[in-house]
Amino acid sequence: MIEHRSYHYFDNTLTYTNDCEQRSSLTPILMKIFSSKQLYEADKVTIEKEGIPSYNLMERAGGYVYEWMHKRLQGQPVPIKVFCGIGNNGGDALVIARLLLKNGYNVDTYIVDCNDKRSTDFLKAYEALKNEVKKWPEIIKGVENFPEISPQDIVVDGIFGIGLNRCPEDWVKALFVKINESKAYTLSIDIPSGMYTDRGLEKDDIVVHSTFVLSFMSPKLAFFLPETGKYINMWDTIDIGLDPEYLATTPTDVQLISKPEIQQMYKGRSQYTHKGMFGHSLIIGGSFGKMGAVQLASKAALRAGSGLVTAYVPQIGVPILQTALPEVMVETDNFNGKVFEEIDFQTEANAIAIGPGMGTDEKTVAAMESFLKSQKAPLVIDADAINIIAKRPALMKQVPALSILTPHPGELERLVGKWDDNFDKLEKTAKFAKNHNVIIVIKGAHTITVYDMQLYINTTGNPGLSTAGTGDVLTGVITGHLAQGYHPMEAAMMGVYFHGLAADVAVNQYGIEGLIAGDVTEFLGRAVMSLFEKPEQEGIQAPPQQ
Repeated sequence: MIEHRSYHYFDNTLTYTNDCEQRSSLTPILMKIFSSKQLYEADKVTIEKEGIPSYNLMERAGGYVYEWMHKRLQGQPVPIKVFCGIGNNGGDALVIARLLLKNGYNVDTYIVDCNDKRSTDFLKAYEALKNEVKKWPEIIKGVENFPEISPQDIVVDGIFGIGLNRCPEDWVKALFVKINESKAYTLSIDIPSGMYTDRGLEKDDIVVHSTFVLSFMSPKLAFFLPETGKYINMWDTIDIGLDPEYLATTPTDVQLISKPEIQQMYKGRSQYTHKGMFGHSLIIGGSFGKMGAVQLASKAALRAGSGLVTAYVPQIGVPILQTALPEVMVETDNFNGKVFEEIDFQTEANAIAIGPGMGTDEKTVAAMESFLKSQKAPLVIDADAINIIAKRPALMKQVPALSILTPHPGELERLVGKWDDNFDKLEKTAKFAKNHNVIIVIKGAHTITVYDMQLYINTTGNPGLSTAGTGDVLTGVITGHLAQGYHPMEAAMMGVYFHGLAADVAVNQYGIEGLIAGDVTEFLGRAVMSLFEKPEQEGIQAPPQQ
């Protein structure tokens, strides 16, 4: 199912030039991901500007969710169970339940009475429901009050929202378990109950497993992190009419990078061009038994649009590269060993990547130390080059500003240290990138690019990328974009996006298990072509009735 997403945009100006092409400025459009504090402030600003009671916003939010559901259900008699907490998220759910009941839907409403503190607007929503419909909510105070939930039901989860800051009581967690075990289609309002917006989960925490999350104004950062995102099957955003000026002018620390943002960065080509206008990529790497990594990265740089590509490898790799990739030039060190003993090339490159398949032999380490001392332009640093730096932290002082590091989780941990949860990982990574003035690409299900305390979350990719060599392909794609004159941040974001999109296209032919790294490279061109195709829209069907 494909869902439309609502976007709010802002301009962010970056400048960068290199020898390939002079570029003045860029203004990518970015989808903001607001913090819970910012969303509460947006509520406040909206109420003040419009001169309305806060309850009106609850009515507005609940009304939009009802319209969203009604558009998809069209009056079908599917059993709907609405679970409401006693805060504002529960109030939203009460508004939804009232509107569903008034329009003839088969609804049972339950108040999860977890403490004595009810929000004022929740109480207003409760009174409105009791005044307008005959079917009043049932009160749940413990396990003994749990209703039966079947797989044919739709569950509306409005128990806890973004204000959750402590672990729910055991019986409430037991309700979460019951909802999860029911296998019912579960629609969570704003955020799955039990999930926090700004911290990870503890060992005993339980979260509602959401079939779909309808998130107000923007998705939440937790949706994209491994330990929390796994509880969400799909999500969409819904515009509930918060103040557009506040949303447009308020900076955020997190942005979502998807098709509209990449379209803004993408540069087309005129008819009268030649290979020299699109940069020269140099891929440094390889060792005995690991020449495939350089081959993958080099071919990916070509597929990404680099006008020229040279691979710099130990001499043992020359026959392999010359045979496998006739389009790629090859340079070598002056030794006949199986690993690098020096890095001294003649290629005048616009972008350099180092690390794929390089190994961590002491001779290679010494060669890399010498290489870093001579570099001024941003590099793409991957794999064993990252491992070498992690073992010798002082080398970070030699890494040029705006270099792009692309670690997998293990390599990242060696760089920044152990973390408590994914939020802590992001904080440690952001501080490391800030301190060293570099860009870090945190590879994962939702790859996150980090620079200057900002997070840029990618939206493409699938589990088929969990196979050997796809990281080498990513290195090549990023390098190819950097060589063409894209700003390092653009090169990183576009590289990550197209890498994932190519996998999304390729998986339709090879399947998740059958996808290999070379397939991603082969579908890079198709991924770029799809950048300007219009997606098809599909409806959402109610669960089948038995």
